[in-house]
Amino acid sequence: MPAVSVIIPAYNRAWALKRAIDSVLAQDFHDFEMVVVDDGSIDTTPEILQSYPQICVVRQDHRGVSAARNAGIARSVGHLITFLDSDDLWLPGKLSAQVDFFSSRPDALICQTEEIWIRNGNHVNPKKRHKKYSGMIFEQSLELCIVSPSAVMMKRCLFDKIGAFDETFPICEDYDLWLRTSCRFPVYLIETPLVIKHGGHADQLSKRWGADRFRIKALKKILESDVLNSSQYRATVEALRNKCAIYASGCLKRGRINEANHYMRLSDKFTKHVDSLIKSAALPQFALPFDSTSGQSP
Repeated sequence: MPAVSVIIPAYNRAWALKRAIDSVLAQDFHDFEMVVVDDGSIDTTPEILQSYPQICVVRQDHRGVSAARNAGIARSVGHLITFLDSDDLWLPGKLSAQVDFFSSRPDALICQTEEIWIRNGNHVNPKKRHKKYSGMIFEQSLELCIVSPSAVMMKRCLFDKIGAFDETFPICEDYDLWLRTSCRFPVYLIETPLVIKHGGHADQLSKRWGADRFRIKALKKILESDVLNSSQYRATVEALRNKCAIYASGCLKRGRINEANHYMRLSDKFTKHVDSLIKSAALPQFALPFDSTSGQSP
């Protein structure tokens, strides 16, 4: 049984897939299996995969990246799971650095590495808002996703605790998963950049307008889950208010009045709810805060 399962979801990414696969095969750690999930590609992705007999290929009708990653998890057998988006690549020491980290921190459930960003062929520096943190990072994660699927490695048992990717999210599915993770467990950071993340291409999912609609969905979902402590709950409501205001403004500019009103009502609902909880002193009765070292409740 391999120590690590590498899962690559692929949909019409023939232009980048070989580069991603080769970066895995070039790792200096070799005790891994690679599972590539072809999510109904209609380009030359199947032909590329046929040229790699050492890869386990899962083929399915096009169902989206969440379903593809979940299919890869279900097919994999490694104790440690890591993902690589088909448009990204790894530097050779990525797997060994994370395996070594888990050997030194047996209590840890998830870690990620730093990244190098390439956009339209040019190196770019992440903005301050994209800064990665280590430990209990939930509140820092509310504005936008600061955990990268291509940079993480996690223990398989983590999915038993938080669930898999939510297949109702066509985008921002990782934002949803990392919120469910980081509100309960530390997400550790290896500060060495070991992932090259490519952006700017036309089929990049995160470029779609309206991504905040799905971040709002994730925030609403976790607010209704009763897993947040009082500080996390307040911060999440504030993040939801801000995102609803921005998204509603965009809807108004596009003449989508009913949609704008829906998000303004949603914001008011949770604002009034948290205000009433504070006034009634009920908010501290939410879930106990989690220890930032062990990830367990005190």
